[in-house]
Amino acid sequence: MMEPPAAAACASCRRRPLPPLLLLGLLLAALRLPPALGLYTVNAVYGDTITMPCRLEVPDGLMFGKWKYEMPNGSPVFIAFRSSTKKNVQYDDVPDYKDRLSLSENYTLSIKNARISDEKRFVCMLVTEDDVSEEPTIVKVFKQPSQPEILRQADFLETEKLQMLGKCVARDSYPEGNVTWYKNGRVLQPVEEAVVINLQKAVNKSTGLFTMTSSLQYMPTKEDANAKFSCIVTYYGPSGQKTIQSEPVVFDVHYPTEKVTIQVLPQSSTIKEGDNITLKCSGNGNPPPQEFLFYIPGEAEGIRSSDTYVMTDVRRNATGEYKCSLTDKSMMDSTTITVHYLDLQLTPSGEVTKQIGEALPVSCTISSSRNATVFWIKDNTRMQTSPSFSSLQYQDAGNYICETTLQEVEGLKKRKTLKLIVEGKPQIKMTKKTNTNKMSKTIVCHVEGFPKPAVQWTVTGSGSIINKAKETKYVNGKFSSKIVIAPEENVTLTCIAENELERTVTSLNVSAISIPEYDEPEDRNDDNSEKVNDQAKLIVGIVVGLLLAALVAGVVYWLYVKKSNDAKGKSEKAAAQNFPSLPRTASKHVDKDLGNIEENKKLEENNHKSET
Repeated sequence: MMEPPAAAACASCRRRPLPPLLLLGLLLAALRLPPALGLYTVNAVYGDTITMPCRLEVPDGLMFGKWKYEMPNGSPVFIAFRSSTKKNVQYDDVPDYKDRLSLSENYTLSIKNARISDEKRFVCMLVTEDDVSEEPTIVKVFKQPSQPEILRQADFLETEKLQMLGKCVARDSYPEGNVTWYKNGRVLQPVEEAVVINLQKAVNKSTGLFTMTSSLQYMPTKEDANAKFSCIVTYYGPSGQKTIQSEPVVFDVHYPTEKVTIQVLPQSSTIKEGDNITLKCSGNGNPPPQEFLFYIPGEAEGIRSSDTYVMTDVRRNATGEYKCSLTDKSMMDSTTITVHYLDLQLTPSGEVTKQIGEALPVSCTISSSRNATVFWIKDNTRMQTSPSFSSLQYQDAGNYICETTLQEVEGLKKRKTLKLIVEGKPQIKMTKKTNTNKMSKTIVCHVEGFPKPAVQWTVTGSGSIINKAKETKYVNGKFSSKIVIAPEENVTLTCIAENELERTVTSLNVSAISIPEYDEPEDRNDDNSEKVNDQAKLIVGIVVGLLLAALVAGVVYWLYVKKSNDAKGKSEKAAAQNFPSLPRTASKHVDKDLGNIEENKKLEENNHKSET
C-alpha cells in the first residue's frame, strides 16, 4: 500500500543547475541525508513483493538513476543502478538482496519475497550533469500471526483450587501482537488468586517474527462446568488492527457432591404386583459417586451397591419407604413406593352342573389397594347386574366371567370364569290343531330338558315310528317336534323324549279328520303364558279373599242375632208369669206376639242354614 507524499516537498526534490565540482560535492553529501518527516511509506505483506515507485519527475538530460537504503547508523548502501543512455541495469553485490531486486525503466524498484529486514528507508536518486534529485520511501512489513491455540490444557479443573488452565500460543507475527483470554465470550480480567494471566513474547532471530504465549491460571466454580474458554490475538496489518480467535475449549470441572437423589425406574405413576423396578441413586457432584447405600423396608442395615438396585417381581409387601445415601452416610434421600394389587375370588368357579329349579348362590369378592370396578359378562355380553339364581332355569346356563380392574393402574386386571350347566329331565306337552284346509291336523310335542332329549313319535296299535317330524331350534333347553297327519279314524299319537337323565312318554288322542274336536293352540309364548298364569293367580286370590270376608261377616251376624233372641225369650217368659189373668183381647195380642216369636225362630233357623 502506498501513502500520499507530504504536503510540502523537500528542498532536495527541486532541480537546480550546479557546476561540476559542486555536483560531485552534492553526491558525496547525499550519502548521509538525515531522515525527514512526512515521508512516503509503502506497506508490504511478509513474503509478497515490495513495489517502490521513484516519485521524482524524470528530468531532461538524465544520466542515470540509483537506489540506496540507509543503515541504522545512517551510512548508505547502494543496491541498483540504471543508465538512461545505455539502458542497462546493474545491481550491487548486497547479499540480502541478491536475486530479489528489479528496477524498471521508470526507475520503480521491486523487491521480491518481502522480509522483516526490508523494513528500511529507501532513496531514489536521479542524476543529471548539473543536478541530483532524491526522494526517500519508508517500507513497513506486516505478518499476520497464525491462529492461536490453547496448548497444555488441564485434564480437568477442580473447584476452590488455582491451577494452570492452559497456554494460548500465537506464532510468527510482525509486529508483535497482544493476547486476551475470554470465557463465554467475555474478557477475563486478572483477579488476585483467581485469574492470573502471564504474557510472554519471543522473537525469531533469523526471521524477526514474534511468538506470543499467554498462560492462564484459573480457579473454577461449579458454574464453569460447561464454560467455553478461548483466546484472541490482536495484531496490526497493512489496513490496520485485526484479531484472530482460537477454537473454544470446554473443561471437565470437578466438584464435590452436595445432594443425593433417589429415583424409581421406570418412571411410572403406578406400580403393580409382578413389576420389575429399579432404584437409582445419584449425586450432583462431578465425577458422580459410584457407590451408595440402599435402605430397604425391613432391613436394618443399608445394602452397598452401585448407583442402581434392582427388585424383580415385586409383591404388595414391598410397599414402603426406600432410602439411599453416600457410603459415608453424609447425605440421604428417600421415596415411597406403593405396590398395587388386585385379588378376585369367585365362588363357585370352573364348571358347575345343577338341576333345574335348584338355587345357586354366586359371589365375586374383590380385595384391592384402591377402589376397583367389577362387572359381569355372560356369553360375551356384559350384564347389567350380578347374577343371582334362586331357581335355576335352562336360560341361566352359560359362561359367566367376573372381571375387575383398577382404572388408575394400567394393566392391573383380573377375571375368573364360571361355566354353569343346568340339567333337567325331559318334560313333554302335546298340542293339536286342525289346519285351515280342514284336510290335516298338526300335532306338536313341546319338549324341555338338558342335555337335549331325543324325540320319537309312535302310533298306538301299529307301533310304527313316524320319521317325518320337523324340529325347531333348541334354545334355552326348549324345542318342539311337529308332525302333520290326516287320520281317517281315531288314533293315539305318542311322543317319547329321552336324555341321559330319564325317558318321558306322553300320548294324545286325535280324532279322525271328519270328526270335529276341540283344537288346542299349537304353541304359546312363554312370556304370555307366564302373564296368563299370573292373572289367573290374581283372580283366584281375589275370589278367595271375598269368600273369606263374607264368611267372617256371616259368623259375626249369626252370633249377634242369637244373642238378641236369647234376651227376648227371657223377657217374654217373665211377662207371662206376671200377667196370667189378662183379658181375651190381651191373650190375642200375646198369641200374636208368640206367633211372631215362632216366625222369628224359623227365620233364624233359615238364616243359619243359609249362612252355613
